[in-house]
Amino acid sequence: MKAKVYNMQNAEVAEIELNDSVFGAEYNEALIHEVVVAQDANLRQGTKSTLTRSEVRGHAKKPWKQKHTGHARQGSTKGPQFVGGGVVFAPKPRDFSKKVNKFAKRTALVSALSQKLAQNEVVILDKFALDQVKTKEVQKFLDTFKFDKTVCVVLNEKNDDVLRASNNIQRVDVTTANLLNVSEVVKNKQIVLTLDAVKSIEEAYAE
Repeated sequence: MKAKVYNMQNAEVAEIELNDSVFGAEYNEALIHEVVVAQDANLRQGTKSTLTRSEVRGHAKKPWKQKHTGHARQGSTKGPQFVGGGVVFAPKPRDFSKKVNKFAKRTALVSALSQKLAQNEVVILDKFALDQVKTKEVQKFLDTFKFDKTVCVVLNEKNDDVLRASNNIQRVDVTTANLLNVSEVVKNKQIVLTLDAVKSIEEAYAE
């Protein structure tokens, strides 16, 4: 499988051959969904907590006598029907994490990348270099390629200048090849890979 390589000005500068086991894998929607759900669940802190009626501070004295008051009968003001009372089925701290084995994550990632490439939603750059460390430089790149939706830029290694310049553009994510995950591939409309990032991904995931 061959792909075109562009520069920052959207001009074709070369053509490379991609590894079929990474960029030509079969689309497995069910596995991709499973891995994305697991990754989202693993981000949940699970720290929310409210009080049940047995944990509400105060006394359990009967608020009024059983009969002849005109009120409904009540045994305690800690019940959920009272302001300041306990919560029914109160949420408590819990672990939401889901385990996904390495092979499943690897298969899901190459499947997602292959599907993006098949849909012409992957752009390969010779390098991602900015003339100035300014937001307008990143915006100029987006305008040049007519990217009007979410974009994930994948570099080979961390670049503080690119991170700083793109930080104010909400629809742009910047990551590195070794940190790229299925969620980032699926949730962004366009994937931008540098040549070095492509090589790193192929070295890590090629069969």
